[in-house]
Amino acid sequence: MTRLASALLVVASLFADAQQRQLLDAGKGQRYYLFGTNASFLEIVNYYKTVLKQKGELVFEEPGIHQFDLGKYREETMAFPPSVTVKDYAWGGSAGYLNPNRGKEPARFKTIIQVVPAPSM
Repeated sequence: MTRLASALLVVASLFADAQQRQLLDAGKGQRYYLFGTNASFLEIVNYYKTVLKQKGELVFEEPGIHQFDLGKYREETMAFPPSVTVKDYAWGGSAGYLNPNRGKEPARFKTIIQVVPAPSM
């Protein structure tokens, strides 16, 4: 894992309530990490605005999706742009993102944090 990838995982897991849920293959040598939390979408967005010292971009208002770019996207070598994306899974009264570890608590997460580091060189 590159230093950047390690740093991004630390940033993503710094939020006290965040739990790593899945590590997924994005293709082109890239992986992305999903973290779940029951903190509100707005609380997590504000947290990353402070930690990353940038405002990011509100991609969708409903359901809320906010993205923070972490590096330059290179289409020829990357499947996804390096980023932290915060997704609101409690929007519209939804019960939340189902915990992929059945029988583990919490059963669902209000907010998902997706971390996409740059691929290893």
